[in-house]
Amino acid sequence: MPIYEYICDDCKAHFEKIVINKQQEIACPKCSSKKATIQLSVFATAGNGSSSPSSGGFTGGGGCCGGGCGCH
Repeated sequence: MPIYEYICDDCKAHFEKIVINKQQEIACPKCSSKKATIQLSVFATAGNGSSSPSSGGFTGGGGCCGGGCGCH
């Protein structure tokens, strides 16, 4: 189930809502308005914190020094 971010068109409150289906009614938790605009949100991924800045976070195989050439 995706979590969507909204901004209320009436009171400008920002809120998130788990959406089970697209026909689900959305209401602002602050003012109860049913007028809200979905926001473009940035998603996060879980990592182990071991990527190095010099590799740009790439730890996959293939190519020299990418793990696929056997040099390391």
